[in-house]
Amino acid sequence: GDRVSIYLPMIPELAIAMLACARIGAMHSVVFAGFSAIALQSRIQDCEAKVLVTSDAVLRAGKTIPLKANADSALDNCPSVKDCIVVRRAGNEVSMQEGRDSWWHDEVGADDITSECQPESMEAEDTLFILYTSGSTGKPKGVVHTTGGYLTYAMHTCQYVFDLKDD
Repeated sequence: GDRVSIYLPMIPELAIAMLACARIGAMHSVVFAGFSAIALQSRIQDCEAKVLVTSDAVLRAGKTIPLKANADSALDNCPSVKDCIVVRRAGNEVSMQEGRDSWWHDEVGADDITSECQPESMEAEDTLFILYTSGSTGKPKGVVHTTGGYLTYAMHTCQYVFDLKDD
């Protein structure tokens, strides 16, 4: 039932973080990496995320955009966030807050990580993720997607798009 905000570029760790949240029964909320610190802050505050997953930077069109700096600015006003996990994407130096921030590669390589994580059993109506509207006409609204509803829709779409049949 805890919430995790994910503020990452389109990298493998984004999908890994989403799937990891689903496995442990945490709700995730992906925030577009192009959004400002204020946009990130409002979404974190609304869902009361306990964890933020971000990266040191976004590499786009030959430019390096300092994502961790945006995250730090947002987290100044997000007391619900207790942990911030940072993916080393660009390899640039970033500020790490003692007791809150940690590197993704350190967490994944930690000695206390077990090779198996049993999935959390979830009910069909339990929240899988929260996706926020753009906020172009007012305050962004968190649209709640349930575990059963989203998976049913994903399977239906797969059947329709790929013309899957029982045989």
